[in-house]
Amino acid sequence: MAIVNRTPDSFYDRGATWAEGAAFERVREAVAAGADLVDVGGVKAGHGSPVDVAEEIRRTARFVAAVRDEFPDLPISVDTWRHEVGRVVCEAGADVLNDAWGGHDPRLAEVAAEFGAGLVCTHTGGATPRTAPHRVAYPDVVADIVERTAALAERAERLGVHPRRILVDPGHDFGKNTWHSLEATRRLGELVATGRPVLVSLSNKDFVGETLDAPVGERLTGTLAVSAVSAWLGATMFRAHNVAETRATLDMVAAVRGDRPPARVLRGLA
Repeated sequence: MAIVNRTPDSFYDRGATWAEGAAFERVREAVAAGADLVDVGGVKAGHGSPVDVAEEIRRTARFVAAVRDEFPDLPISVDTWRHEVGRVVCEAGADVLNDAWGGHDPRLAEVAAEFGAGLVCTHTGGATPRTAPHRVAYPDVVADIVERTAALAERAERLGVHPRRILVDPGHDFGKNTWHSLEATRRLGELVATGRPVLVSLSNKDFVGETLDAPVGERLTGTLAVSAVSAWLGATMFRAHNVAETRATLDMVAAVRGDRPPARVLRGLA
């Protein structure tokens, strides 16, 4: 899942794909590098300038429609927690609503059901959108992840979202400190065991940076390491800034697991 930020202040690319032309080029590059779908976001996840519903729609809906025109078969996800935005982007051609704020707006799941869209159910511990965790604590963070994402997914099913179009995300960094995110990674198999496909959003996040004492621009190695661990433990979708490197990492893990043959085998045979 390639990240395409339609924001001027994203933490990673600092607005590199804010302009529509640059965002389109990002989509083209991501597809060429092996992305299976693109995730378009119109609001920075963390603190920043306020973005109201109308502005979020302006940043995302027309762009989604244009991507759909150029790539008719490319699955498109939109990262939003607002049902008003979800409705407009689904009308524009979005296939998945990535609810990164864990059901903060319960009507978003209703929109997904109405349009037959997929839905990502994310654990945030009940955090308010665009807020950072402060001394958050859990008796057992993984048990909380499993319980809350299961509840969101089951509600989405009851509303009519197809069960095969529901993903769960442990929500690294969201409502968590670094210890929590590391534990969520280490025990990811417990979320995989629920039977829902698991999306992990690991790319260049703060828990990677804090673990390695690495600034944003130096977190790729750590990101690929936790991506490999998550793939081995059964995650099925990976939200990523660095598509080519993530694709190669996942292909290598799949080959070691026996799920993918090598691209070619000559050593010892030719």
